Amino acid sequence: MRFVQKMSAVFGLGFIAAALLGFIAGGMSMDAHMASSTKLAGLFPVNAAHNTLHLLLGAWGVIAMRSSVAARRYCVLSGGLYLLLAGVGLVIPEVFGLMPIGGNDITLHAVFGMALTAVGALTGAEDESPARSEA
Repeated sequence: MRFVQKMSAVFGLGFIAAALLGFIAGGMSMDAHMASSTKLAGLFPVNAAHNTLHLLLGAWGVIAMRSSVAARRYCVLSGGLYLLLAGVGLVIPEVFGLMPIGGNDITLHAVFGMALTAVGALTGAEDESPARSEA
């Protein structure tokens, strides 16, 4: 298994765990207000829509780990999405009343976005080069 596939699995399982913990903490609440929404670990605002997005991104990561090409695509695209969410969180922290993505989520999304995008971008050469045989 290549590094990009391992990272796809790690991030995928991490996002699934975060979603499940978010559902446990906040149930199916759709409160999107930064001040009143449930806070995961007391730091990160979540609601049912936010948790569902984490669950979907996590499932995608776990499914993508099956091939290095799919894992690389997952890392680049989901990393880009997390960078976009970090930017949106700066401007519209409650995403039109749908989900809270401001506060500490901005930093977390930026870190995830940079890490995922870097993994996807920097592992491209290993996926495209022919396999070497060990002598």
